Amino acid sequence: MKNRYLAIVPARGGSKRLPRKNILDLYGKPLIAYSIEAGLKSKYIDKVAVSSDDDKILEISKKYGAEAIKRPDELASDTATTFDTIKHAIDNFEEYDYIVLLQPTSPLRNEKHINEAIEFLEEKKADAVISICEMEHSPLWSNTLPEDRKMDSFLRDEVINKRSQDLEKYYRLNGAIYICKTDKLLENKSFFLKDNIFAYIMNKESSIDIDEEIDFEMVKLLMIHK
Repeated sequence: MKNRYLAIVPARGGSKRLPRKNILDLYGKPLIAYSIEAGLKSKYIDKVAVSSDDDKILEISKKYGAEAIKRPDELASDTATTFDTIKHAIDNFEEYDYIVLLQPTSPLRNEKHINEAIEFLEEKKADAVISICEMEHSPLWSNTLPEDRKMDSFLRDEVINKRSQDLEKYYRLNGAIYICKTDKLLENKSFFLKDNIFAYIMNKESSIDIDEEIDFEMVKLLMIHK
């Protein structure tokens, strides 16, 4: 029996670093449209829903084919968690086997990535899959600094004379795709389960998460290049 997948796109109206970013125009389409369309084009997603406190975002989302869920004010505050938003959305629909969280700030993540992540999940018989990408810089070259900025022990001895290509690969969350079995998500109140969870690796180019204006401009440049 085929698993049923509900994609949820959470989109608050407010954004401190890049105002109204979820509906900023990106080559003739609002930013959020890219995530909605990616979900709708996926051969596995059964429904795409947008959860927002903002009527304009909901209006645009419906125009692009998503179901619109009006988020109550208490879920639009800075203290509301992503899980609270997801739980509210889940409660608005019939039962689905898996929830797919698609952040609207990842416009270069497309249906191919979603399909591959779901296929990987089913191949592994996983309860959850989360997208990651290789880190731009190794965290082994990073550390905290004391107030006087002394660097006596900034790097470990075994790292000092190594080239970047000789260091072990590290990965980071890229925020593009989170998939979790619905009952496990509700039970754990998180996509990050303690077991039977796997990583779907994306390339760095497709992993840009728009948080500030420089990210937005970088996405535009990559789109021109493509």
